[in-house]
Amino acid sequence: MRSRWIVNLVLLLLVVGIVAFLYLKPQEHEEQAATYEVSSLKLADFNKLSLEFPAKAPVTFEKKDGFWYLTQPYSARADQVTVQRIVSIVAATSREKFSAADPARFGLDNPRLKIKLNDEEFIFGLYNPVTAEQYVAYKDGVYLLSGLYAETASTQLLEMLDKSPLKPREEVIGFDFSRLEQWEDVRLQLEMDTNGKWQVSVANAKPKQDDINAWFDEYWTKIRALSVEPYTPDRKANYPSFSVKLKDGKQVHFEKLQESPQLILGRPDEGMRYYFPADVGFTLLNPPVGLGN
Repeated sequence: MRSRWIVNLVLLLLVVGIVAFLYLKPQEHEEQAATYEVSSLKLADFNKLSLEFPAKAPVTFEKKDGFWYLTQPYSARADQVTVQRIVSIVAATSREKFSAADPARFGLDNPRLKIKLNDEEFIFGLYNPVTAEQYVAYKDGVYLLSGLYAETASTQLLEMLDKSPLKPREEVIGFDFSRLEQWEDVRLQLEMDTNGKWQVSVANAKPKQDDINAWFDEYWTKIRALSVEPYTPDRKANYPSFSVKLKDGKQVHFEKLQESPQLILGRPDEGMRYYFPADVGFTLLNPPVGLGN
């Protein structure tokens, strides 16, 4: 009898323990907060972008052949990553959605920014003091979004320009450095043959393919200027210059506008100039062709 009582007590304690465990156990899957898609638009749907600030002329971009270009206040290649960050607002989500019936409540009656993508308009109002997010209106909804979109759109214009001296899809196969003073005596030219090997025009040169490939990859494929700005080429000036040969048979002409304390290269066909640190600039124009100097 006693043993049966003990067994029953143990079973009772076990049941109580299980119930207590299940009652006190934290929920493994918390209910996810609702999220709202700002739009159902797609990034690829647009080829025009306009950034409009109060009392300022719009800054506009246009997509050509798959790449974004600045069109106002002047024409230039745009930094693709910067523009894509702005355009990505079409894919934004928010945990809050409000009616747009009372725009003054969110500061939308006096917008701080308007982003227009083709005919679609996103209007930016006040910042929420608690979350530091910004109220953004699209169609009949108002959403709380990260300030990243407005901050990127407010980037200094020169920082929105492509810092590569070469255009997208300009495929380089050679260089003509013969007009630079350090190479005038040997009339240096480099050209990649049909087998992908670099040929050097100087007879006594002993180039190492790995060295030239590393130079080309680091200083011409990946290189980005510290800064870039528009300029008006001086047709009367006689600057040292060089040419980059392209696979399509064309050549890109560059002028060496300044060598020290930093290298400044001008690209007259685009009306842009590029600024490089002096050490980077030196290596950029002095490939390792094996001349022993």
